[in-house]
Amino acid sequence: MSAPVLRIDNLESFYGPIQALRGISLEVREGQIVTVLGANGAGKTTLLKTVSGVMDPEKGTVKLEGTEIQGSEPDSVVDKGMVHVPEGREIFPLLTVAENIQIGAYTRKDGDISDDVEMVYSYFPILKERHGQAAGTLSGGQQQMLAIGRGLMAKPRIMLLDEPSLGLSPLLTEEIFEIIARLNKEQGVTMMLVEQNAAVALGVADYGYVMELGRIVMEDDAGVLADSKDVQEFYLGISAEESQRGQRRWKQRKTWR
Repeated sequence: MSAPVLRIDNLESFYGPIQALRGISLEVREGQIVTVLGANGAGKTTLLKTVSGVMDPEKGTVKLEGTEIQGSEPDSVVDKGMVHVPEGREIFPLLTVAENIQIGAYTRKDGDISDDVEMVYSYFPILKERHGQAAGTLSGGQQQMLAIGRGLMAKPRIMLLDEPSLGLSPLLTEEIFEIIARLNKEQGVTMMLVEQNAAVALGVADYGYVMELGRIVMEDDAGVLADSKDVQEFYLGISAEESQRGQRRWKQRKTWR
C-alpha cells in the first residue's frame, strides 16, 4: 500500500465561538482520489481551508509527506506541494486565460513552464482557444477548468478540490470529473475532493469519507460507500423500497452516530 501524502489527525477548527471541525482524522495515499461527502454546513470547505493554511486549527495535526504543516501560511503550503482549488473558482477575472495559467507557476523555481502550459491546454483545449480572453468572461464550466489548470501549473504533490461541480450543468459536471479522473491516472495527481454530488464523486474516487456537523461519521472504499443504504438514501437520493402492500416504508434513521 502506498504511503500517505496527506495525514490529518484530530483536527479542530472554529469560526469565533462556533466549532466547525470536531476531531477530524483522515488520510490520502499517493495516487489516490479521496472524496469527502456531506451536505451544506457539514464542514467540508472549512476542512480544506484548514488543511491548506487559509484557516489555523485550534487543535490537531496536518502532515504533508510526514512534515507537519498546520498553521503554515498558504504560500508556504503551496511551496511544500499542496494546491487548493477553492469553491467558486476564484480566478483573476481581469487577467487573460493565459495569464491566469502562468500565475499558477509563480512559486516554481525551474523557469521554463512551456511544456506544462501545453499539458494544461491538452486537457482543456477550450482554454487554448480562449487564451487571450479575459478570464471573467468565461462560462462557469470554463472558469472551473481554468482554476484546475492553474493549480496544475504548480506541479502539486496533492490537489485539494472544493465542490468542482458547484453551479455546473450535469453535462459539464460529467466532463469536469472525466478530466479529474484522467489527470489522476495519466499525470499521477493525488487528489482530495469535497463534494455534495456524491454520485459523481464516488464514481471517480478510490476512498471516501462522510462528514456531518464537523465529524467523520463513515468511511470506506468508494464502491462500498456507493452501495451503502445510508449513503444511497441520504446522499444519492435513492428512495426506500416499496413494501409488498405498495406503501413506502418510513424513512429510516441513519445507522451512524
